[in-house]
Amino acid sequence: MNSKLILPLLLILLIFSCQPKQDPVDTILVNAKVYTANDAQPTAEAVAVKDGKIIKVGKLDDILAFRGDSTQVLNLNGHFVYPGFIEGHAHIMGVGANLVNVDLMGAQSYSEVVDMVKKRAEETPEGTWIIGRGWHQDKWSETPETIFKGFPTHHELSEAVPNHPVYLSHASGHASLVNAKALELAGINKDTPDPNGGEVFKDVTGQPTGLLNETASRLVAEKIPEETKELKARKLQLAIDECLKNGIVGLHQAGSRADDIEVFEEFAAEEELKIRLHVMLSGMDTSLLKAYYEKGPQIGLYDNHLNIRSIKLYADGALGSRGAWLLEEYSDAHGVHGHNVTPMEDIEEVVFDGLANGFQMCTHAIGDRANREVLDIYERAFGEFPEQANDSRFRIEHAQHIHPEDIPRFAELGVIPAMQAIHMSSDRPWAIDRLGKERIENGAYMWSELIDNGSKIVNGTDAPVEPVSALASFYASVSRKTLKGNPEGGYEPGQKMTREEALKSYTIWPAYGAFMEDITGTIEEGKIADFTVLDKDIMTVPDEEILTAQVKMTIIDGKVVFEK
Repeated sequence: MNSKLILPLLLILLIFSCQPKQDPVDTILVNAKVYTANDAQPTAEAVAVKDGKIIKVGKLDDILAFRGDSTQVLNLNGHFVYPGFIEGHAHIMGVGANLVNVDLMGAQSYSEVVDMVKKRAEETPEGTWIIGRGWHQDKWSETPETIFKGFPTHHELSEAVPNHPVYLSHASGHASLVNAKALELAGINKDTPDPNGGEVFKDVTGQPTGLLNETASRLVAEKIPEETKELKARKLQLAIDECLKNGIVGLHQAGSRADDIEVFEEFAAEEELKIRLHVMLSGMDTSLLKAYYEKGPQIGLYDNHLNIRSIKLYADGALGSRGAWLLEEYSDAHGVHGHNVTPMEDIEEVVFDGLANGFQMCTHAIGDRANREVLDIYERAFGEFPEQANDSRFRIEHAQHIHPEDIPRFAELGVIPAMQAIHMSSDRPWAIDRLGKERIENGAYMWSELIDNGSKIVNGTDAPVEPVSALASFYASVSRKTLKGNPEGGYEPGQKMTREEALKSYTIWPAYGAFMEDITGTIEEGKIADFTVLDKDIMTVPDEEILTAQVKMTIIDGKVVFEK
C-alpha cells in the first residue's frame, strides 16, 4: 500500500476504536473536504450513507461511530465532495445524438465543417441522410468565401457532398444549413414562402442559400426518417454515460415527445436510467398534453429517477441566428427584431391549461420582448388561477436578455430564471454586436442582479448547444470570462456569481426548480446520497484552475456509478 495512505487509515481506525457504537451504515465517505450547499452546515469532514440516504454529516470521529463489519469506508484521498451536480437545462437525446452524428462543435471554419461532413459521406451509403450539429459562424477563425446575411451558403457543401441529403443544425439548434440534395427532397425553391416564425434565406437572385432560420428548419427536418427505438436507446445510453463522467446526477430534460418518454421509462424500469430526469413535455404536442392532463403530474417515479410534471414552450429563437425577439431592432441588422416562433395566444392557452392541471410551465425566452411577453402571460395566469399559482415555480428558460424594468418581476412573480452561464462565456464576444453596449451592460446575463432581487438561478449548459460540463458553467458563473480566460476581470464583472451562489445554482437551486429540494440538492441528513467528487477545491482555487478540475467519482443513491 502507498505509504502516504497508511497513516491516515491507521488514524481513522484508531479514532473509530474509541467511539460509541451506532447502528452500522452501508458506506462512509472519509478523507475529504465536504461542501454541503447547506447554509446551516457549509462544510464537513465525512458522510455516512445507508440504503441510499444520508444518515449523518459532520466530523470524522462522529461519522466513524456508524461503522460496522460490512460498512465500506470509502477513502477519497483528500479530494472534495459536493452535492451531485444537477444540469438545469439540456436535451439528453441531443447529447447522445452528438455522439452518434457529426459533431461540429469544434469546427474552426466552414471548410472544416465541409471536410467533416465529406468524411462521413465517404463512410455512408449514397442517399442516406447525414445529420450534424454544432457549427457557429461567429466562432470560426475565418470567414467563408460565400456568405449571405452573415451565414454560409450551401454551395461549398453541396459540391463536396452531392449525393447525400445533409442537415446541419446550428449550435443553438435554432437554424440549420442544408445542401442542395436536402433542398430538393424538401421541395424548397425560389417560390417557397417563409413559414410563420421562420425564414428561408434567399440570395439576391431569389434562390435558397441553404440556411433555414427558426421554424423554417422544419421544412427539411420533417423529411428525415424517424429514428428506430434501438437508435434512441443507444443515444440515451451514450448521453447517460456522458453525464456521469461529468459528475451530473440529475438533468432537466427541456422538451420531450411521447416516443422519447417511452425510452426513458423503459430504462428506468430496468434501473438503467441512472441519473434523475425532470422531464418537460413538448408544449405543442396537444395529444401528449391531453394524455398527461388526464393522468396528472407524474412525480417520484422509479425511486425518484423520473418526474414528468412540466411543459416546455418556445416564445422566440436564438441570439446567434438573430431569432431572439427584441423590443428594439438588432444593433447589427436594421429593422430586424427576431422571431416570435409560437403565437403568443397559443402559448397563453397552454400556460392557462397547464396551470389548471397542476403542471409547471417552462418557456424558452431569450430576447427582452420574449421575456416580457412571457412574464405578462404568467402574471395573467396566476391571477386567473390563484390557488394553483401558489408555489407553481414557473420558469423562463435562458432569460438571456431582459429589459431592466422586468428583472425584479421574476422574483415578484416567483418565476425561476433557468440560465446557462456558459452561454455568456461562448456568446458574449459577439453578442455585443447584436445588442450594443447599453443593452449588454444593463440587461444581458444579469445573474447577480436577479439573485439580489431574490431569484434562484437554475444553471446548466443547454447541451448539446454546449458540452454537458458543470465545471465550464461554474467557471463562467464566477469569472464572466471565455473558456480561453478573456477578458481580464471578466465581462460586466458586477454580474458575477459568488462561489457559493454558483454551487447552489448547480445543486439546491435546480433541485428547487424541479420541486425536489426536500430530497436532494444539499448534503444533509435524510436526503438522497448523490455526490460529485472532484480532485480540486473549486470553492477556493483561482478561477483558471476550475477548468482543470477532474471528476474523480460520481455517486448516486450511495453507489459509485462513475470512477476515473
